Amino acid sequence: TDDTGRAPDPGVVVDAEPLHELTPSDLVEQAMTTNRAAVEGEVLAAALALSPTGFEDLVIHLLRAMGYGRKGDRLGDLERTSASGDAGIDGIISQDPLGLDRIYVQAKRYAVDRPIDRPKIHEFAGALLGKQGDRGVYITTSRFTQGARVEADRINARIELIDGPRLARLLVAHGVGVQNEQTVTLYRLDEDFFEAL
Repeated sequence: TDDTGRAPDPGVVVDAEPLHELTPSDLVEQAMTTNRAAVEGEVLAAALALSPTGFEDLVIHLLRAMGYGRKGDRLGDLERTSASGDAGIDGIISQDPLGLDRIYVQAKRYAVDRPIDRPKIHEFAGALLGKQGDRGVYITTSRFTQGARVEADRINARIELIDGPRLARLLVAHGVGVQNEQTVTLYRLDEDFFEAL
């Protein structure tokens, strides 16, 4: 109950800490968390609005921003395969100049209510086998069913699964499709300076 003896409205969310007890750093952290969640939602919606080939290009931009296609100081390559005849492979990451160390990429722009299931992972594993590959990344705007995750673990190849929420986090974290809007500088008292006077 509140000071009047009435029970609080169940639709009202009460902050754990009153605003006056939060430090400026706490307030900035809250604002950043709120902003990041909102932007991640916007980025995922924008990815869903792309064409299938546009989504594949977005994935290639992300992987490049994450440093794939490079191995130390040596340049490798990162390419999107042609739309026709890709045999279930949308991109190839060559981690060395000769292309001997490869990671294969599958990118699927699916609605959130259309999850990737076990047969899709099995098909991707077959495409990897056809390329004599043992590593792959399956990226989607949707999610993976439990069966898909079990299949990815079961297969004798390393397949990394990246669902919509993780994709959005990676896009924002690596600055792909987003812009830095504002930088905030917080100040604190320099006690050492004053003690030295």
